Formats: sequence, structure tokens, C-alpha cells
Amino acid sequence: MQALLDVILPVFLIIGFGYVARWRNLFTDEWVVGLTKFTQGFAIPCLLFRAISTLDLQVSFQPALLFAFYTGAISGFLIGLVSARCLFKRSWEDSVAIGFVGLFSNTVLLGLPITERAYGVDALASNFAIIAFHTPFCYFLGITTMEFIKARGEPVSHVPVKVAKAMFSNALIIGVGLGFIVNLLNISVPVVVTDAIDMMVRAALPAALFGLGGTLFRYRPEGDMPTIFLICFVSLVVHPVIVLTLSHLMNLSDAAVRSAVLTAAMAPGINVYIFASMYGAAQRVAASSVLIGTALSVLTISVWLSFLP
Repeated sequence: MQALLDVILPVFLIIGFGYVARWRNLFTDEWVVGLTKFTQGFAIPCLLFRAISTLDLQVSFQPALLFAFYTGAISGFLIGLVSARCLFKRSWEDSVAIGFVGLFSNTVLLGLPITERAYGVDALASNFAIIAFHTPFCYFLGITTMEFIKARGEPVSHVPVKVAKAMFSNALIIGVGLGFIVNLLNISVPVVVTDAIDMMVRAALPAALFGLGGTLFRYRPEGDMPTIFLICFVSLVVHPVIVLTLSHLMNLSDAAVRSAVLTAAMAPGINVYIFASMYGAAQRVAASSVLIGTALSVLTISVWLSFLP
């Protein structure tokens, strides 16, 4: 148990520091927004660019790994969407936003530091393989579904344009895309540039975790608790169970299983609230799911770490 706490607590302590700093007005909302814009718009895209550009694609990109993870992610999306619509009688727009909560795990801010602390830096190759597709895939699925829902009864010719505009204006997707270009074309990046990027990368995760804590202070759960707890259960339990089952059926290596299951077991990421805000749908459910899911994940991640190979 002590070993598990040594892995998990430092990550959540940084989040806690950010939460307390905002609670005690040592850090204002404006500073939280600024820090979040820095990490989401610059530092984390640099991290993703650097990781993807130097990744051994032939070794890291295993179709079975991606199939296991994204089958679980799609299942979470469908369970959230159908449950919200049929069980909780939400509008179609709300249902898509709630489904997105079950789809989008916090693969970077929680998945990376926890995997690194548990298994070392060398264990992150499979994480980055998953992350390379995570934002593009999740946004493509969520935005496309939402735009088709919003266009029901009307011509849908504008949907591809809206999807493309939303996708290619996302800094995370741009960072991943540039990383692939450099990797696949074997472009040599000057050392002075990589050194500067590496400085940004070192700031990315701790700053983002601190900013996440400040952001979570703003999201107080108010109502919708059955929906919130159901979607948190989908994120923290159902998704990783599906991934674990498929990983064993497809005989993935222990390292791949650890990365896939741990990444799937992360709480919903802050992007679920950004997505909900884009469409003005289920914002309270999305925000509260991030807060409650992050708190509950302290326990659930401990459980997953205790019996992963």
C-alpha cells in the first residue's frame, strides 16, 4: 500500500496544491485560466510533439493495443449517450456531451505521470501511442456525432466543414500532427530548437496538474448526481475492464497491458467540460464528473495498480 501511495499521492498533491491555492485566493481565476492556456496551448503540445517525433513507430504502434483501448473508449461513449437519453431522459445534445465524458480519459495530466512513477519513463511508449490518437479520435467522434444531431432535419453538407475547423484549430492535435510529420519524414530538428522544446516539456505536467487543481475548484457538484456517478463508474471501471479483457484476449505484452489499462482507468479529462461548453450541453454534468471522477480515481487507480502485472 505504501508503494502505491508513493506513486499516486505526489500527482494528486500537486492537484491539491492548485485547488487550495485557488480556494485561499492565493491564485486567482484569471491566473488559473492563463496557466491552463499556457499548458493546453503550448507546453503540452510541445510534450506531444517531442514524444511523437522521437517515438519508434514500428515498435510502439500495435494495432491490438489501439483496438483494445479505443473499443473501451467507444463503449464508454455509447453507454453514456444511451444511458443519458433513455435512462435519464436528457436531450440528444446533452446525451452526446455526457457520452463524451465516458469517452475522454485524462490520458496526459494523470495517465502519463502515474504510469511514469509506477513503471518508469521507459514504460511510456505505449501511453504515447494511445495519446497520439486520443484527442483527434475523441474530438472527431464527439464533434461529428454532435453536428449530425444538431443538423437533424436540415442539410448536413456543412457538417464536414465544422468538424474539420474544430479539429485543426486544436493545439493538441497540431502538436501530434507536427510530431508525426517530423517522425515519418525523418526531419532533423536543430539541437537549439529541441533544447528549447525540452524546457517547455519539463514545465508541462507539473504546471498542468497545478492548473487542473485550480480549475477543479470552480466546479462544484450541484444536482444530476445519478448521472454523474454513472458516468464516473463508466470511466473509472467499465472502460479499463473492457481494455483489460481485450488486452488478455489479444495476448498483449505486460508493458502494453499496464499502459492501456492505466490510461483507460484515468478520470475524465478537463476537455470534456471544454466540449460541453462548445455546445452549451450538460456542462454541469461534465464539470462535476471531472471533479468527482478525479477524487474517486485516487482509490480506483490504487486498485488497478495493485493487480496489474
